Amino acid sequence: MGSTSAHNNEGLGRRDLIKRSAALGLIAVPTMSFLSACASGSGDSDDNKVAKGEKSDKNPLAVNGSAPLEIVIFDGGFGTKYAEEARDVYKKTYPEAQIKFSATQKIQSVLQPRFNGGTPPDLIDNSGAQQMDMGVLVGKKQLTDLTPLLDAPSVDDPSKTVRDTLRPGIVEMGQFDGDPVWMLYYAYTVYGVWYSQTALDKLDATYPETWDEMLALCEKAKKQGIAGWTYPGKHPYYIPFSLYPFIGKIGGVEVLNAIDNLEPKAWEHPAVKAAFEAYYELYAKGYILKGTPGLDHRGSQGAWARGKALFIPNGSWVENEEAAIIPKDFKLSVGAPSGLDSSDKLPFGTIWASGGEPFIVPAKAKNPAGGMEQLRIMLSEASSKSFTTNTKSLSALNGGTDGIELSDGLKSGVAALEKAGTNVVNPRLQDWYVKLQKEQIGVAGLGEMMAGRATPAETIKKIQGFADAAAKDQSIKHFRHQ
Repeated sequence: MGSTSAHNNEGLGRRDLIKRSAALGLIAVPTMSFLSACASGSGDSDDNKVAKGEKSDKNPLAVNGSAPLEIVIFDGGFGTKYAEEARDVYKKTYPEAQIKFSATQKIQSVLQPRFNGGTPPDLIDNSGAQQMDMGVLVGKKQLTDLTPLLDAPSVDDPSKTVRDTLRPGIVEMGQFDGDPVWMLYYAYTVYGVWYSQTALDKLDATYPETWDEMLALCEKAKKQGIAGWTYPGKHPYYIPFSLYPFIGKIGGVEVLNAIDNLEPKAWEHPAVKAAFEAYYELYAKGYILKGTPGLDHRGSQGAWARGKALFIPNGSWVENEEAAIIPKDFKLSVGAPSGLDSSDKLPFGTIWASGGEPFIVPAKAKNPAGGMEQLRIMLSEASSKSFTTNTKSLSALNGGTDGIELSDGLKSGVAALEKAGTNVVNPRLQDWYVKLQKEQIGVAGLGEMMAGRATPAETIKKIQGFADAAAKDQSIKHFRHQ
C-alpha cells in the first residue's frame, strides 16, 4: 500500500488505507471503581511525627535512628528483592530501627483506607493496576515534598546532591505544579514494541520501520500460524506504550502535549486519527492473537513469550516479569514504533522512555525522614546495581551499570535510547490523570476499539468526551506542560 495523495495537504500522508464496510456498534462502558479518588482530608501535621534525629554529614536528613519505619512495595514485574536489599542497608545503618516491610499488588485497596485514616506507611512504591491516582494525591496535598532528599548529599559522592545523580527528566516527572517534587520515579523504563529477534530471524525479517512493513510482516507471520500482535486485553492501557509515541512520531510532540493538557479537540488531531486507524487495521486484518481481549498482562505476555505472537506493547519490566518462561535463545528486543509514512514529523527511533515505579512519602507519614533516607540509599550505586541485576532494568541513577553484564532486553533498551537521541517523548496522562488514562482511554476506549467493538472514529469521539469531562471536573487538580 502507498500514500494517499488526496490527503497530502494534511501533512500526514497515508490516511484512508483502512476501509470498513460498516461501522461497528459500541457496547456499554464498564463501570470501575478500583481507582476511585483517595482520601479525605489534606495537609500535613506534626502531631504524629517521630522526633527528628541529629543532622550530620552521615545523616543529612536528620533521621531518627531508633524510630520505626514502614515500607510498602508493589510486588510486580520488578519483584521486591532490590527493595529488600536496600532495606537491609537501612537496618545496618540504623540498627535500632524496627522496620516493617510488606509487598502487595493491591496498592490502592490496601492503602486507601490508611490514607483516609491518617495512618499511611512512610514509603510506598505506588505502582501497578491499583496504583493510587497521583493527581488526586497531589491535589489533596497528601504527599511530602521530596526536595530535601534531592538537595541532600548523595551516598557515593557527598560533593554531589542526589538531584545531580539522576537521569534527565526524573525530577521533572515528579513535579506536577511548580517546584515541589512529589514522587521519585525509581526505575527508568523504556516503553515500546517488544519482540524476539530470533522469531524475526526465523521469518527472515527485520524490525519494520514503516507501517506498510509492519502489516506485511504480520501477514507473513499469519501464514505461519503466528499472530502479529497481542496485548493485555483486560488492561488495555498498555496499548499506549507504543501508540502514544506513534502519535508523537506522526504529528510531533505538540500533539501529545495538547492531549496531556486536556485541550479541546486534542484527540481529533489528524495524527491521532491516523494512528488509531493504523492500529485498528491490526484487528481488521486478523493480526491480533485470538482471545487477546480476555487476557490479563501475564496471560498476554506469556502467550507472546511462547511464540504465539510477534509483538507486544510493553515496558522494560517485561524481561524480569517473564524471565521464567522467556527462552534463552529468545534475543529479547524492543523497537520504537514503526513510522506511518515519510511525512511523519519525527524520525524512526522516536520512543517513549521515562521514570517508572513512583515512590512516595505520604504527608502524614510518621517517619518521613526515614522514608526519604531509604530512597537516598536506593539511589546509591550499590543499590542501583542491585536493582539492575535483579530486575534487568535501568534505575533513575545516571549510571550504575559498570561491571554488570547487561541482559538482552536491557542492551536493546540502551541501544534504543541511543538511537532515539533527543527524540524521546514522555506523555504524562498516566501519572496526571490515572482514572482517565486507565479506565476511560484504556478500558472503555482503546480496549473496545482493539476488540472490534468500536471504530476509530467512534473511539476518538468517546475519548475526547472523557477528556473534556476531566477538563471541566473541578473536583480534580489540573496540570499543564510548562
